[in-house]
Amino acid sequence: MMEGAAIHNDSTTVLGDVTFQTAPMPKLDPNLYRLSSEEAAFFKAQIGIDDDEDLKRHILEVQAKAYKIVPYPCIHEFFFLRINISSYPVYEHILKLGRERSDAVLLDLGCCFGVDARKAAADGFPAKNIIASDINNELLELSHELFRTTPTSYPGCLLPGDVFDPAFLSIAARPNDVSSALAIDLSSLKSLNPLHGRISAINASRLFHLFTEDKQLHLARALAGLLSAQPGSVICGFQVGSPEKGMAATVLGPEHRLFAHSPKSWSYLWDGEVFEKGSVKVETELVKLVIRGVEYFMMGWSVVRL
Repeated sequence: MMEGAAIHNDSTTVLGDVTFQTAPMPKLDPNLYRLSSEEAAFFKAQIGIDDDEDLKRHILEVQAKAYKIVPYPCIHEFFFLRINISSYPVYEHILKLGRERSDAVLLDLGCCFGVDARKAAADGFPAKNIIASDINNELLELSHELFRTTPTSYPGCLLPGDVFDPAFLSIAARPNDVSSALAIDLSSLKSLNPLHGRISAINASRLFHLFTEDKQLHLARALAGLLSAQPGSVICGFQVGSPEKGMAATVLGPEHRLFAHSPKSWSYLWDGEVFEKGSVKVETELVKLVIRGVEYFMMGWSVVRL
């Protein structure tokens, strides 16, 4: 959800390459709070609060703290509560990797509070092999408050860093060695670079659309260098899309436009530019949504090594 330079001043917030006007800063609106039945059951189970109003009160308290740190639209609009990963067609495959590969690592990138990482852990992917990474360490730390956990009770790795800083994530040659590597203690990580060629599954939800076309290609190449060469290793995500690639509207209105790929251009980027043609299987799904009268497109996708 959040990577790249994040800058906030009295009038604007820059998230990735997108500038949002925040003067005056929109006030938090509890009426925007909503949970699907799946989300409500998940948060109740993970947080340990059964009462709907008590759960809402707890989440609103954490939201207010996060909004003071960074007034991101995704925090204002409660997008940080959305569970994306379990809606992907490849989700059961990701969980299978966690069960069957002893060295399988799941990376939840640009994750805000790391909700998708927690969902995968709850569904059986070993938490000690999950990395939740975001540029904002304060949001990562708030994830423990949101879920009422500690590093002891939830051993997943929380790793702050900027994916466009080569000291944190450099572009490496795509690995071809399919043999298993020695396990790495994820708790000791200071960057993603020691994991080149070692990650079995990467989730990049609501991330790529924050950047220009060139930076999206750069990020795709960087993630390809992290992905294991073992067949079945997967990169997946969910982001603003468009029937034709170019500047596209978002849920925030026509004045907030982002560069968005089409299913065709996104498939070609991965299968032909980032990876050798025919070495991966790319699947995409473009969905038209209308929220508060604003029409826009979101695209779910996956890239699986063959």
